[in-house]
Amino acid sequence: MSGAGSPTVVVDGTGLTIVIIAGRWHDTITDGLIAGATRVLEASGATYSLVRVPGSFELPVAAKVALENGADAVVALGVIIRGGTPHFEYVSAAATDGLTRVALDTGKPVGFGVLTLDDEQQGLDRAGLPGSKEDKGEEAASAAINTAQVLRGLRNPLR
Repeated sequence: MSGAGSPTVVVDGTGLTIVIIAGRWHDTITDGLIAGATRVLEASGATYSLVRVPGSFELPVAAKVALENGADAVVALGVIIRGGTPHFEYVSAAATDGLTRVALDTGKPVGFGVLTLDDEQQGLDRAGLPGSKEDKGEEAASAAINTAQVLRGLRNPLR
């Protein structure tokens, strides 16, 4: 499993405003990702909200607007399952490249929880559901909070 060797990170989201932005495709998997992210954000003490967009392709623009309008970080969650056409590659690349660009352009973190899968079972294994081997929603939220705190420290080194 790709989660082997994952770091254990203690996250303190006190004073942070985080927006979870999730696509609407593959409800069971996406709902599991949202639940994992929500658990971490609640436990961390962060203030958070949830916004739904049609799919993974729309994640970057929504993330950019959220970050430009005061969010300290975004947790981007989506599910893209390979099909028989090149559509998978286009949407995966657009979501990944777009979210990277948003993070760099805004100077704010984007927790990346976009699953790119060969089949639905891979998503079920990573969605933090009962029987799942991993919780990528939890991991994406932890990464967003931790990176927001790191950036806050870098911007205010004497605090």
